[in-house]
Amino acid sequence: MRKEDKGTIIAQIADTVKEYSCFYLAETATLNAEKTSNLRRACFKEGIKMLVVKNALLHKALEGLDADYSPLYGALKGSTTMFFSNVGNAPAKLIKEFRKTSEDLVLKAAYVEEGFYIGADQLDTLVAIKSKNELIADVIALLQSPAKNVVSALQSGGSTIHGVLQTLSER
Repeated sequence: MRKEDKGTIIAQIADTVKEYSCFYLAETATLNAEKTSNLRRACFKEGIKMLVVKNALLHKALEGLDADYSPLYGALKGSTTMFFSNVGNAPAKLIKEFRKTSEDLVLKAAYVEEGFYIGADQLDTLVAIKSKNELIADVIALLQSPAKNVVSALQSGGSTIHGVLQTLSER
């Protein structure tokens, strides 16, 4: 491969990393054509970008970025497929679901919500991570709960007070 081509690919990888808030590194070398096609279809359906990369080019791309991605460098062995998403747990859910039918897809590492997750044993942890929107929804639900209780108490208390006032006015 020519040096200019390598530079172009490194720039494309770096741009893709900047475009998404999280990415996963996985081993897919043992997938056959049918399983790879199924995986690509599943990624497309879930809005996940899948990209097979050369480790040396990915390493150079990550080094050229502002953030320190050095914890991921140890995972850059064998073949590497990247999964990009703006929803932190979406690729983890996809990998876990895909592994039900094929053990050939193995998580190597992930960068999610500015944190590093190294090793296949981190898959369940990554599935459980909530996205920013899910956390905001949880906070809103927690904030609404006391307000709903107060409104409910006032409504039920209001009818009782109204009943007492009506009884007093009849006398």
